[in-house]
Amino acid sequence: MNQTASRLRAIIVGGSLGGLFAANLLVRNGWDVDVFERVPDELAGRGAGIVTHPELFEALVAAGIEYDDAIGVKVQSRITFAQNGDVLSERDLPQTLTAWGKMYHVLRAALPNFHHHAGGIVASVQDGPDQAVVTLGDGTVLHADLVIAADGFKSSVREKFLPDVKLQYAGYVAWRGLVDEAQLTHATREALFDKFAFCLPPREQILGYPVAGRGNSTIPGERRYNFVWYRATSEDIQLPDLLTDAAGKRWVGGIPPTLIRQDVLADMEDAALTLLAPQFGEVVTKASQPLFQPIFDLEVPQMTFGRVALLGDAAFVARPHCGMGVTKAAGDAMALVKALSGHASVQDALEDYSRERTQVGAAIVQHARHLGAYMQAQLKNDVDREMAERYRTPDAVMRETAVPARF
Repeated sequence: MNQTASRLRAIIVGGSLGGLFAANLLVRNGWDVDVFERVPDELAGRGAGIVTHPELFEALVAAGIEYDDAIGVKVQSRITFAQNGDVLSERDLPQTLTAWGKMYHVLRAALPNFHHHAGGIVASVQDGPDQAVVTLGDGTVLHADLVIAADGFKSSVREKFLPDVKLQYAGYVAWRGLVDEAQLTHATREALFDKFAFCLPPREQILGYPVAGRGNSTIPGERRYNFVWYRATSEDIQLPDLLTDAAGKRWVGGIPPTLIRQDVLADMEDAALTLLAPQFGEVVTKASQPLFQPIFDLEVPQMTFGRVALLGDAAFVARPHCGMGVTKAAGDAMALVKALSGHASVQDALEDYSRERTQVGAAIVQHARHLGAYMQAQLKNDVDREMAERYRTPDAVMRETAVPARF
């Protein structure tokens, strides 16, 4: 870091994983950092499973964060089940899977409390010639040498600087859920745990893997099983219905899990028992509070605006098939700090950061589109579905889904 780093101040909008990666890295490099997270409570109870990649661990090391095998659950192989529960294919692929809450705990514990402001609402961000200006919800005006927008796929900061960039619905949703290992039958535990598993019924795809359980425990018997189930959902009729709660309110972009209607949940569970391998049917129907997320694409032409930088899903939103969301945010944070250390000017550093990471972000989005082409094709014609089917053999899915990649 250059010699004036001790006097430089960064404000980070958003205290989720990307924001915490950036905060820890900047603090370690001598910056004065303030993280403003609009949610007043700790975020550790949110999210589900995370696929780890080498770059994610590289970011932890760079931030000086110690971790051990308890960071996640190790699996040795991948397996695909037929609808009747038989094994269609299996391949060796060692990998570590962790839980969102576990990663949050590790990153948040490493950041001293005085840097973190829960319930801190950022009302506006403006770039300036000498410093950026951040106005909080209570009217407080702050100045900073750098503002990092890590406020997620609905980023208000991105909306200000790139008002024409919009989320593009991909044509399907992902149902997600967690079930305690102890709740599953012995046969299902034996079939699923210690593996990254798939099932590919017609026009559907589900995958699952073990993650840390309550209290972030990775002890066998105390873990959880995480599933992601992709289902084609039309934008004009089916999606609005799913996003409408029992009171008749239609949510945009996503509905809180507790407000998903009971008839929607019942239909989903019926489909799980009908369409999925029985092992997955059991997992889905025993999940404590399943939720669904509409799948979107989003790309930005640039990631910086003077002293303001976009990071993670605030810049590029990739479909989850890559399993790269958290790793992409960590990579953004690493690249940003590296650029800052190589330039006397924050603006020059951010220009380099933007050039590098827009290429990476675009490549990840395109790769995820390729992996999700089959699901998207389900709402198209027979020819499109047949073309997409060519890339959907069990071996191809196991080989390409959520594997480490360098872009």
